[in-house]
Amino acid sequence: MARIAGLDLPKNKNIWIALTYIYGIGKTLSGKILTEAGIGYSRKVGELTEDELAIIRRIIENKYKVGGDLKKEEKTNIKRFIDTNSYRGLRHKKGLPTRGQRTHTNARTRKGPRRQTVGGLKKKELKK
Repeated sequence: MARIAGLDLPKNKNIWIALTYIYGIGKTLSGKILTEAGIGYSRKVGELTEDELAIIRRIIENKYKVGGDLKKEEKTNIKRFIDTNSYRGLRHKKGLPTRGQRTHTNARTRKGPRRQTVGGLKKKELKK
């Protein structure tokens, strides 16, 4: 079982895709890591030797923040925005988009499901 950055990678996947299971590693970064390690993209995780896995582990540990460390850093950055009362911090606190998107319509992912108006509830109660 290949274990990198505290995560077990699936044996039957290509290493290029399997590395994306680690939080903080996407397809582009996965490709850079494999190129630096000198490993082909199409090799399966189960085919890799312990030496090759050790090279990948070393590259990830020395050059990149991934997993829990990255999540912790992101949370502290957001907390800093909120504590300094910056515009982005206020948007995080209110649960609204932070990067200038429109909110009059759309933004349902951040705002949550629509709430019914009070008048709409009274009409439903009268029908019963």
